[in-house]
Amino acid sequence: MEEILSRAKSFAEQAEVFQVTSKATPVHFESNRLKQIQTKESTTTALRLIKNGRIGFAQVNGLIKPEILVDMALETSQFGAEAKFDFPGPQTHPSVEILDRQVEKVTIEEMVQSGQQMIDGITRHTSDLICEASVNKGVTSIHIANSRGSTSHYTKSFFGTSLEGVLVRSGDMLFVGDSQSSCHPILSTKTIIEEVTRQLEYAKKNSKISSKAMPVIFTPLGVASALLTPLITAFNGKTVLEGASPLKDKLGEHIFDASLSLCDNATLPYQVASCPCDDEGMPSQQTFLVKAGIISSFYYDLQTAAIAGTHSTGNGYRSGCLPTPSPTSLVISEGTLSYQDMIKDIREGLIIDLLMGAEQGNILNGDFSGNVLLGYKVEKGEVTGRVKDTMVSGNVFAILKKIGALGKESKWVGGVLQTPHIYCPDVSVAAIMI
Repeated sequence: MEEILSRAKSFAEQAEVFQVTSKATPVHFESNRLKQIQTKESTTTALRLIKNGRIGFAQVNGLIKPEILVDMALETSQFGAEAKFDFPGPQTHPSVEILDRQVEKVTIEEMVQSGQQMIDGITRHTSDLICEASVNKGVTSIHIANSRGSTSHYTKSFFGTSLEGVLVRSGDMLFVGDSQSSCHPILSTKTIIEEVTRQLEYAKKNSKISSKAMPVIFTPLGVASALLTPLITAFNGKTVLEGASPLKDKLGEHIFDASLSLCDNATLPYQVASCPCDDEGMPSQQTFLVKAGIISSFYYDLQTAAIAGTHSTGNGYRSGCLPTPSPTSLVISEGTLSYQDMIKDIREGLIIDLLMGAEQGNILNGDFSGNVLLGYKVEKGEVTGRVKDTMVSGNVFAILKKIGALGKESKWVGGVLQTPHIYCPDVSVAAIMI
C-alpha cells in the first residue's frame, strides 16, 4: 500500500489506497444434505486519485505491480467526474467492538452440526420440507491510507446462519425461512427453528382474503421485504441531490407518524454492518434520519456531501467501485404493543412475512407493489391460515404517516435492519383471480 500511495502522489494532486483482505468459510446444505464446504481467501486493492481536478479509479483482485495500478487509475482520470472534495486528514475514530476471536475457533465440524440441527429441527415438524441451509464464518481486515496523512485500519469478524425451506404439495409451493448474523459465533439454532416453525404453523391451512383496504401487520421480515428499499432510497444523499427523492425539500418537516424514529448507526457493538470508519476513512456515527416523525437528516459520502454543501455522515461505502452513499445498521424505534395484541385488535386483516417483487413499484416515489410470498389472514383476532394469490400495494410515506402501533420487541433482519412489527391500519390488498 505504501508503495502504491507513494507512486500515486508523484503523479496526482491527491491519492487514496483502499485494501480489504478476507477469509471466509461457508458451509452449505442443499436438499436437506451437506452440499459444500470451502474456505476462501481474497485480497482487493483499490486506488482512487485526483489529477487535474478529476477522479481516477482502478481496482484489482490479488497482487499487482504498483506502477500498473497507478497507470490504470491515471488513465481513467481524464474521463472521471470532477472531484468536489478533498480526502480527509487524520481522523479520530470511535471505538467499535466488532471483532470476536472466538469466531475463528469455531470448527467446521461445529458448523456442519449447527446446519444439520436446523434442518433436523424443522423436518421433525414438517417431514417433507426441502431445505437449504448455510453456516458462514470469517474475518475481514480493512486498510485505508491517503496522501493527506489519514490512515485507518480495523479487523471485523462475522458469522451467519440461514435456513430456507420449500414445501410442495398438490402443485402448491410454500416458502419459509429465517437467518441470523453477528460478529459473535452463532451456534444455537433455537431462534431460527422457532421462527420457521411459527411460519409453518400459521401456514397449515389456506384462507381466502377479500380485495379491499384493510389492516396489515408487517413482521420484521415483512418490513425488510416491503418497506425498506423505498426508505433507504429516499434518504440517500445522492438521490436527494439529484432531486429524485420525494423528501428532497422536506428536511425538518413532519412527514411520518410521531411514533416513528429511524436512525443509521454504524457504532453498534458486534453488528455485521458496524465499523469505526466508512470506506473513505470518515468516522462512523449515529445519524437520525427521522426523529418522532420529523425528517432529520440524509446520509452522505464525501463527494455527494461536498456537492450538496454539507458534511459526510460517514456513509461512503464501496461494492467493487467508487464509494457511494450507503446505509449501515438501520434501527426503527420500538413501540408499546405486543405482536399478539396487534393480532387481537384486527377483525379482518393480513400479516406479511415476505413480499416478493416490492421493488417493481416506483421506488423513487416511495411506491411498492408485490405478491405476498408468505402471509396470513387474521379474522376476529386470530390467525386463520396462509393467503395465496394475493398482492399488496401502497406508498411507504403514506402508510408510515398513519401507524396503528409499533411492536414492543425488535428483531435484526439480515444484519442491517433492526425493527419491530409495524401495524398499519389501512393498506390496499388485492386477491388475484386465477
